[in-house]
Amino acid sequence: MDKVQALWAEVRSVVESAAFGVGLAEVLIGLAVLLVFVLLRGVFTRFVTRILGRMAARTSTPIDDKIVRAAEPPLQLAFIVAGLFFAIKIAPLPDDVLPFMVRVVRSLIAFTIFWALYRFVTPFSFLIHKAVAVLGHHELGSSLEDFFTKLAKFVIACVGVVAILEEWDFNVSAVLGGLGLIGMAVAFGAQSVIANLFGGLIILFDNLFEKGDWIRAGTVEGTVEEIGFRATKIRRFDKALTTMPNDKLSGDAVINFSRMTNRRIYWKIGVEYRTTETQLREIVTGIHDYVFNTDDFETDPKRVTTLIHVDSFNNSSIDIMLYCFTRTTNWGEWMKVKEQLTYEIKQIVEGAGTAFAFPSQSVYLESLPFGTPETFPASAAAGAATTAPAGAATTAPAGDS
Repeated sequence: MDKVQALWAEVRSVVESAAFGVGLAEVLIGLAVLLVFVLLRGVFTRFVTRILGRMAARTSTPIDDKIVRAAEPPLQLAFIVAGLFFAIKIAPLPDDVLPFMVRVVRSLIAFTIFWALYRFVTPFSFLIHKAVAVLGHHELGSSLEDFFTKLAKFVIACVGVVAILEEWDFNVSAVLGGLGLIGMAVAFGAQSVIANLFGGLIILFDNLFEKGDWIRAGTVEGTVEEIGFRATKIRRFDKALTTMPNDKLSGDAVINFSRMTNRRIYWKIGVEYRTTETQLREIVTGIHDYVFNTDDFETDPKRVTTLIHVDSFNNSSIDIMLYCFTRTTNWGEWMKVKEQLTYEIKQIVEGAGTAFAFPSQSVYLESLPFGTPETFPASAAAGAATTAPAGAATTAPAGDS
């Protein structure tokens, strides 16, 4: 009987200090509490989130839909953190374990808060777009929204990491201050990063270009895909992606073709030298009438300069200069306007009774370097007079006189 009682005492001792000195009953209750919050998390995901999603879908703005989607993962994690907190409170841990678990819970709370802030940046980024629109810079909205969204996420992530590290008594300030020479080296190495960051801000606030613009910077020409902290990504027309540092873009000359008000056509039309003055006037008048009477061209002198004149005497042609602008700036539409203009000019020139000139060269021969060539006997009778050079004597073969 004594042995049974001793065994029972051992069993009670194990039960009362099953894990880390905590009784089995408290452990089971703590696990049950944690399980309850896990179940609540599933109920929240299945019912509450769906109801909120349906309510948001009924509104005309997409902002509330984005907020619901952004809030769902942090809220699900919040249930787990709450369950772990109450489980610790119900099942008291020993003094050597409790501080560790408290730090774990506090770290998870900090992570949940900063994760939620990180996810809320995107749905609330529309406020930047609205603020820029109020200031009258509608074209800057999307670019500034992308830039400051990335910046805000980066700042929130850094502050969140620091907050979690300090929960574990990690003195971030002391560590950064103790870097000494390493910190100076990092600072020198970060000069280009800082220069590129300010270059990106200059691009945005000076409105040099924005995402989707067609630009040329140095030898790179293409469409802007992204304006980042350090560099801008440009998709060339051959579909190759080029990355250029913001510092270089903000300091060099950048041509923004997307900001063209009109698109230029500048041609030199060469006609033959045999073209008479009347024909030249007819050609110039015909081109002028077509350009000024066609809606495809902008001819308002307050907006553009239109010039159609005989320009110069070239080596092989008389040149007519055509300097005009189309209303469209779209490349494809501009090419169609140029094509139709080509057809019209060809009809005008040919209708005037002349033709286009092409590069040519005339050679004038006054005398032959080796004297007069002899006449070939077989053809002397038929062509002696026509083959002899002017002023030369023609000698007939024997028997033909």
